[in-house]
Amino acid sequence: MSTSRGDMKILFSAPESDWADYRDLLPSALAHAGITAEVVREAAPDTVDYIVYAPNDDLRDFTPFTRTRAVLSLWAGVERIVGNATLTQPLTRMVDAGLERGMVEYVTGHVLRHHLGMDAHVVNPERDWTPVPPPLAADRPVTVLGLGALGRACATTLAGLGFPVTGWSRTPKRIEGLRCLSGEDGLTAALTGAEIIVALLPLTPETEGILDAARFALPAPRAALINPGRGALIDDAALLEALDAGRIGHATLDVFRTEPLPREHPYWAHPRVTVTPHVASATRPATAARVIAENIRRAEAGEPLLFEVDRVRGY
Repeated sequence: MSTSRGDMKILFSAPESDWADYRDLLPSALAHAGITAEVVREAAPDTVDYIVYAPNDDLRDFTPFTRTRAVLSLWAGVERIVGNATLTQPLTRMVDAGLERGMVEYVTGHVLRHHLGMDAHVVNPERDWTPVPPPLAADRPVTVLGLGALGRACATTLAGLGFPVTGWSRTPKRIEGLRCLSGEDGLTAALTGAEIIVALLPLTPETEGILDAARFALPAPRAALINPGRGALIDDAALLEALDAGRIGHATLDVFRTEPLPREHPYWAHPRVTVTPHVASATRPATAARVIAENIRRAEAGEPLLFEVDRVRGY
């Protein structure tokens, strides 16, 4: 049974490449959810009921969209849009099963890479034969910064592999199998002695530059850092200094303050930095379309939206 009005109009406000992915998937997901609606690329603002939005789209002024009931972002991160004063409608971020699984696979792969010391064998021009086995996972403490949907999924997966995992979040959380810490003192404790750090925090004024020189002094010597979260979580100068001093042994970085990462940036040439081009995970259109359809169904039924952004917290 349809839960929607027959004249519902959904504006797909995202680059053309996204439209190619969602052109057929989104109407199909809406129909499956019992929603009758027209999905369009252009419309008079006062006729639009919902906006499916990518923060790299040209739309910046939401004031004319007086009929719009919600803006549904295709991205997990909303820092480009959450401070937009013209956006007064409810805003949701994207959390979909495909994005979550992609992040789990990226993080697990690189944690295991650093844990097992795989680089020494993958690139071994000296043909060195030094049989030094790695410790077991139980002897390798891992800290995951950020216990939202992505951080929690990565942390519990790593714990399932036998790593002792500490998770840190701004507010207290309790997650079975994890040591969960929060607050300023908790952050210090979470980083102290960690041998692998995974950064999956949202970017807010409080988290920008959170990994600075003082905090790079806390982990175990030559700890590995993996950042698939947000580039601005890291003080770049402090990280480069920590790498040169041996306090951080290797950094695997997927996100950066400027993207694409400028070709002259020192990360490219640093022997203890791995640059990946923002590929840790991505929104998967097939599953994301179902999340969007479910949120529109919820809005029409007067139910709470999934993944609604808290404007005060910024995520």
